[in-house]
Amino acid sequence: MGWRLDADYEAGPKFRIVQLTPPGSACSIHLGRRLTPAAPGTAQGTYLVVSDIDQARADLTSRGVEVSEVYHNVYDTGDQERVDGPAPDRRSYASFASFTDPDGNGWLLQEVKERQPGR
Repeated sequence: MGWRLDADYEAGPKFRIVQLTPPGSACSIHLGRRLTPAAPGTAQGTYLVVSDIDQARADLTSRGVEVSEVYHNVYDTGDQERVDGPAPDRRSYASFASFTDPDGNGWLLQEVKERQPGR
């Protein structure tokens, strides 16, 4: 996915740590075996915040990742409804795309162009 590999450490056949950093991020992600009792594929809805969702989606798809089309949510009826395309006003925190990694974990891209005060 174009992420920088920071570490790949294996201590025998049952324990492995892989640390990755997404492009431009100051935050890394740890993956591995025996880090948690959770089964592969059970992590769903992990956010990856990006400043340009179209660019991030294009980069991932160019690397062979199947990424959903960009969408936004509306709450007109009080329930969340997914609508195709980015949020009409392109406001921060409102446009998304999703993909699944090879283990079945679900990831959400969220576009944040301008952070709310204090964040």
